[in-house]
Amino acid sequence: MFNASSAHPTRRGILAAGGALGLGAMLAACGDDDAKSGGSGKETGAAKSGPWSFKDDRGTTVKLDKVPTNIVAFTGVAAALWDYGIQAKGVFGPTTTKDGKPDVQAGDIDVSKVTVLGNQWGKLNLEKYAALSPEVLITTTYDTAGTLWSVPEESKDKVAKLAPSVAVSVYDRPLDQPLQRVWELAESLGADMKAKKVTDAKKRFEDASARLRAATKAKPQIKVMAGSASADLFYVSGSNLSADLEYFKSLGVNFVEPSEADKKATGGWFASLSWENADKYPADVIIMDDRSSATQPADITEDTWKQLPAVKAGQVIPRSAEPILSYAKCAPLLENLAEAIEKAKKVS
Repeated sequence: MFNASSAHPTRRGILAAGGALGLGAMLAACGDDDAKSGGSGKETGAAKSGPWSFKDDRGTTVKLDKVPTNIVAFTGVAAALWDYGIQAKGVFGPTTTKDGKPDVQAGDIDVSKVTVLGNQWGKLNLEKYAALSPEVLITTTYDTAGTLWSVPEESKDKVAKLAPSVAVSVYDRPLDQPLQRVWELAESLGADMKAKKVTDAKKRFEDASARLRAATKAKPQIKVMAGSASADLFYVSGSNLSADLEYFKSLGVNFVEPSEADKKATGGWFASLSWENADKYPADVIIMDDRSSATQPADITEDTWKQLPAVKAGQVIPRSAEPILSYAKCAPLLENLAEAIEKAKKVS
């Protein structure tokens, strides 16, 4: 769950510089009331025609006169809402690849139908954002302070004046909890949670969870490593703090755990290893960060990588280090890991 390409020492990393010229009038027109939120309220909103409120994972309740339709969201959150039939007008975060195709974090979003406000982490164009007349900004948070994921630190106050924000926490809680919160959020925004597509996806997730539990029970000796790669470093994630790994661990996955000393420099998230030391932690199965910010296994040329037993055995699969928080997108993650463990040979 870390940004491998820039080797951030913490989950927050170094936020990109924000701000834009010519915003004074637009920001001045947005009074403080636009960003205010109450301290209590229902967790889900009313019907489409009535007022809307939602209490997020910061304990902040956003209240609006009507259910918002001018939604701006971090790409991964927008992708989750898309699966529930809720379409954001603007997105920020990795959305399209260099050839114009949807980024892995964009899921099934029709990228031609959204305004991309920043096509990488930590970028959000304020002028484009203001032009959308946003009613709410939705993203995740990866710390106890409620820091808005991918909202630039330098422009966060200006962003806050344009629209209230909703944050779903994926920090130090198992995956099923933020999944449920996004479900509740989508329902509040008018999604049909009884639609067959939606209920089938939830059932598939539950079945996949049971399958993974059975796989780990049958092969408790199989060690799984969560890895990521950059040009200079190989990263090994600890199983704490990350929602997907915490959930997998609760289902019995036997994770390789980097030492506390190795994780110390990153606040407990992961170990950063030189490629010469990439074999420090033996594993039978490696799940590798599939984000576009990370070097993908097929592009790793280091000999130490090629000599890892799991790599030589072909026991490497992708990992969505920032899962799209819908049941439709998370079920395959469980199925793929279950299949990998079912088929894995003990090689470490």
